[in-house]
Amino acid sequence: MNTRLTGIILILLLAGAAIGCAQEAPAIQLAVLLDTSNSMDGLIAQAKGNLWTIINRFAEAQRDGREAELEIALYEYGNSGLSARSGYIRQITPFSQDLDRISEALFRLTTNGGEEFCGMVIQQALESLEWKPGNEVFRAIYIAGNEEFTQGPVNYRSVCSWAKEKGVIVNTIHCGDMEAGIRGYWQQAAQLAGGKFMNINHNRKVDDITTPYDDRIFELNRSLNSTYLPYGDEGAAGAAVQSSQDGNARSMNSKVAADRAVSKSTKKYKNESWDLIDGVLYGNVDIETIPENQLPPEMKNMTKEEKQTYIEKKRKERESIQAEIRDLAEKREQFITENREESEEESLDEAIVESIEQQGEAAGFDFE
Repeated sequence: MNTRLTGIILILLLAGAAIGCAQEAPAIQLAVLLDTSNSMDGLIAQAKGNLWTIINRFAEAQRDGREAELEIALYEYGNSGLSARSGYIRQITPFSQDLDRISEALFRLTTNGGEEFCGMVIQQALESLEWKPGNEVFRAIYIAGNEEFTQGPVNYRSVCSWAKEKGVIVNTIHCGDMEAGIRGYWQQAAQLAGGKFMNINHNRKVDDITTPYDDRIFELNRSLNSTYLPYGDEGAAGAAVQSSQDGNARSMNSKVAADRAVSKSTKKYKNESWDLIDGVLYGNVDIETIPENQLPPEMKNMTKEEKQTYIEKKRKERESIQAEIRDLAEKREQFITENREESEEESLDEAIVESIEQQGEAAGFDFE
């Protein structure tokens, strides 16, 4: 074999090795499809209040010892305020890791009577979302509602079978009587897609359990917000959304507010698009080249060394606050476990958490 050919083969082998080393992180992709017809106010309230509980349960998700990314997409369907041509369906958010924006979108939802086309909304989620390929990804659709699964122009049997072929599990959450859900083909739809049929009381109130640790967590949350350094065109808006979602959580109850504060102490809560610390950490920003007018006011006219020192100081301050919140969160969770009144009726978060734990662990994910 001549020297030139040997060199080409070596280059190709090295390139292949580099590609293998640069494999994407494992991921959990959840598309949540919510019925927003007239009777679903309780379901929407649970979605608003349960978001942070779900995030906290999967904050440490891993596969083969590597941290798993968490992406959530939202759809609403069955709302007569939406276009009939769209099938009364709207994509609220595509797959996103921006938890504040997801919360903001949930709090904007309202209910209105309409036609609930389950097969059609599943089809739109399958076609429109950017589902990641490969065996390192757990892909699942959660559809929640209460009308018969057979409604609409898309055959639910075909679309659920197609989802299974694409490696997307469809879990169905019927709101109301279980036997009605079975008669309405919610169970059969889940079976066709390799998913789980669940039944919840969508009118069950969001849990509100106060603990001896809440006040300190709220105090730390305020301190945590002061470590964020809004930068660039999205800085002011991002900080405003962070603050407004703190307020929305408080408007639900103290447990939801504390759950959100705990979520903000985890790696799943990151804001690289508007916070300078996360922007630098995740490679969105080069502190040496960012224009002066894109910096927070307190950092303008700093030298390069002063900027780096200031960011590092704020980063360490944030990590210290987050660590204390996580420590309190463990004690808080123990208190809640010991004082929660058991209910025979599941809520939205319990249904989602239980099924992800079962299906995700079967796919090689670890949630402990």
